[in-house]
Amino acid sequence: MFTGIIEAVGKILALQPRGGDLRLRIGTGSLDLADVQLGDSIATNGVCLTAVELPGDGYWADVSVETLDHTTVADWKVGQAVNLEKALTPQTRLGGHIVSGHVDGVGEVVERHADARSERFRLRAPPPLAKYIAHKGSITVDGISLTVNAVEGAEFELNIVPHTLAQTVMGDYRQGTAVNLEVDVIARYLERLLLGDKAAAAGAGISAGFLAEHGFYNR
Repeated sequence: MFTGIIEAVGKILALQPRGGDLRLRIGTGSLDLADVQLGDSIATNGVCLTAVELPGDGYWADVSVETLDHTTVADWKVGQAVNLEKALTPQTRLGGHIVSGHVDGVGEVVERHADARSERFRLRAPPPLAKYIAHKGSITVDGISLTVNAVEGAEFELNIVPHTLAQTVMGDYRQGTAVNLEVDVIARYLERLLLGDKAAAAGAGISAGFLAEHGFYNR
């Protein structure tokens, strides 16, 4: 588990195709690895990766086909900057929100413009994720815990302060940039709980009909 508070910006040092999936090497820059052991998790642009080798200046990690299919990892390039966060401990301040490192989908930067000293971003999420994104709720973008400032359909806005721009990869975002998105884990579990016994049925999901049937919505 993570908090979404980025600890350092690292760099992709190597990408090695391995039998259909991928092994990659991450240079960790200023990230302190003194307490990191083999098998520990490090969130890399929001993707929870397991350290399988620790050469001293970073770590190697294996990336499965599942991860390649549902994140931006397949498009990463050598030299690319990435956000890094070590897994939280019982003593860690939960300055962001609870982040699992399990990416829900890939979004896209639609617009960026200055807003006083901050930058305002508009992003588009995959349509199936739109129902989990709420005004003033939390969302994780490339591993960064952020507050949603506005929502319209599958698009949402973020107001990013100068510190976040300087200490993460968001400063490099441009229109069309692909980003890893993880919705609030509480929203995902709440949906399953509302379904109750129907959660076991194939294709189960919350619809207007479901809400009306259970007294949450009047049509």
